[in-house]
Amino acid sequence: MSPSSSLYSGRLLFSRPASKGLVRRLLARDGSRWVRPSCSLSMNGCAAGASDFGAVTMCETRALPAASAPQEAVGQLRAAVAALNADPPASSSGIIRIEVPIRQRGDAIEWLQAQRQSSLPRCFFSARAPLPDTPALAVGSSSNGNGSHKEQWEQPVSVAGVGSAVFFRGTDPFSLHDWRAIKRFLSRDCPMIRAYGAIRFDASSDASVEWEDYGAFYFVVPQVEFSELEEGSVLATTIAWDDSLSWTYQSAVDELQSTLHEISPCSVKVNRSTLQTAIVNLNHVPTKASWDLAVTQALRMIKGSQTELVKVVLARCSRYITDTCIDPLELLACLKVEGQNAYQFCIQPPDAPAFVGNSSNYFTGNT
Repeated sequence: MSPSSSLYSGRLLFSRPASKGLVRRLLARDGSRWVRPSCSLSMNGCAAGASDFGAVTMCETRALPAASAPQEAVGQLRAAVAALNADPPASSSGIIRIEVPIRQRGDAIEWLQAQRQSSLPRCFFSARAPLPDTPALAVGSSSNGNGSHKEQWEQPVSVAGVGSAVFFRGTDPFSLHDWRAIKRFLSRDCPMIRAYGAIRFDASSDASVEWEDYGAFYFVVPQVEFSELEEGSVLATTIAWDDSLSWTYQSAVDELQSTLHEISPCSVKVNRSTLQTAIVNLNHVPTKASWDLAVTQALRMIKGSQTELVKVVLARCSRYITDTCIDPLELLACLKVEGQNAYQFCIQPPDAPAFVGNSSNYFTGNT
């Protein structure tokens, strides 16, 4: 899979609750890892014919006054969504982002760890520097000492999200029609409304079990999003609806209010040193001998004149049996410490393992 943010990159890790944690790790070319609980989603923006509908008729970003703490920001968002419910727009389709700057820096992974709802999709993207091609966010105002105030702007360094305002998933290879379906909900006028997800490298081949729930591609616009900045943070919520996709404004508001009711304003400390687990058994497919043979054959083809060679991905599946289940966010936090010059990500769609990565590569796309 090739992870993306608004179209990003990435060891794979996969675990199911059991008497012993079953962990499968697939070594991709850029070294990513996998883990599992269960989730639920809203509307699939890539439903049949969606790309022909044109852009949604309403796309807005609304900024609320800066909050001093996350608790205050959650309260502001709940009140704002309640106001939306009381005064619904006339548009049959649309997407609205409401954001609250917070005058203190929070840790995006620790915020995500506090959101323990097993039914909600979640995602995380980080970077060695502020996220590429990401506009600055307002983080409140500062005084210059003479009574006047000016707005401060910063770029996100990490973004975490839970819930699904709208998701995009298909079983056929990602196409121009799918891109258009995603683009319907994105706008240059609202650059922080972003879709996070991944596309399979080769969607024409059969998917192995750990990729089945991702389809050929999977993207999501989170319902609730936490942006970690250098000196502050931003908490935002997004609502999306489209009558033509059988997801009404009222359905979207009801689902969002349910999610906001479960959102914790607190953060939970995450172990960032070593995973508290032990490997009970380990099996590689292919074996080292077969791996070495494949490398030799690939090098021979590269050095030769065989024109049929287009791309080589010497991936290997490593299946780990551990004595405990692995928390994907703890793994992510450890990767963040050991890979400070890399990009970290975690993507977890419904009823699927979490795709956790620590990569030096990334892919982005603008609307």
